[in-house]
Amino acid sequence: MTNKGLWYALGAYGFWGFFPIYWKWLHQVDAVQLIGHRIGWSFIMLMIFVLATRQVKALSAAALDRRVLMIYFVAAILIGINWLMYVWAVNANYIVETSLGYFINPLLSVLMGVIFLKERLRTFQWVPIVLAALGVIYLTVAYGRLPWIALTLAFSFGTYGLVKKLAPLGSLYGLTLETGILFIPALIYLIYADISGSGAFLHSSLTTNLLLIGAGAVTTIPLLMFATAAQTIPLSMVGIMQFITPTIQFILGVVVYKEPFDHAHQIGFGLVWFALALFVLENFWSRRNITPEPIPEMGEG
Repeated sequence: MTNKGLWYALGAYGFWGFFPIYWKWLHQVDAVQLIGHRIGWSFIMLMIFVLATRQVKALSAAALDRRVLMIYFVAAILIGINWLMYVWAVNANYIVETSLGYFINPLLSVLMGVIFLKERLRTFQWVPIVLAALGVIYLTVAYGRLPWIALTLAFSFGTYGLVKKLAPLGSLYGLTLETGILFIPALIYLIYADISGSGAFLHSSLTTNLLLIGAGAVTTIPLLMFATAAQTIPLSMVGIMQFITPTIQFILGVVVYKEPFDHAHQIGFGLVWFALALFVLENFWSRRNITPEPIPEMGEG
């Protein structure tokens, strides 16, 4: 079962790693419309799954609670911001910077745990956080601006992970509720876009229409694969494997889409990568004989 879980984890992280290719295929569609379709078709697919597995009553019973709805309303806003920023950045040729956001995210999540959940860090754990901060500062000076795309992705997903730590529902019910909360606004926008003449769905090629529908599948399938993996393999392994996604995205950005990666990038990214290596090694060393605590769920962007 562990081997099966490992393959599920590899599949999920690989899926997310190659996400830029999918969104590049839809570069001609406005980013807001893409997110509208991603939300809409994801919700429809999730509801079909919930109906097929006869879990509607269980979902309704779990979701019809004011506190639960408030938690997932905040989570829905955060994941919506994350998805929109990611898709826009990919199609605006900032894949390398999006990968930086997901390299930074684990360290940011740890820092948020300290600030908001009063978690304590071991002394050496502060070293990678400081190094990552230095990397961001260096890139800010080199760019002449904050790497705001990376930081928006890292903060939105890091905060999403923080909110999800307070969330009582599992991955399936949680994502169904989040996309359900966003479904009506997304549908209204898509109808408006269609009426105003800027709508892409059913007004483009068959390939584009199918890819827009497929946005639901490419969102839900890796998340369900990840949920299965997280239940069957050690969470320490899941935590290390999450770096597969930004690594693939980085390689795609530099090698396939020829985005710039000059000496300044090398130094800034190098500091972040070194920080991550120290973080993983320190975490592994200190937890060899301790059952690891759960980490925030990852989502691709």
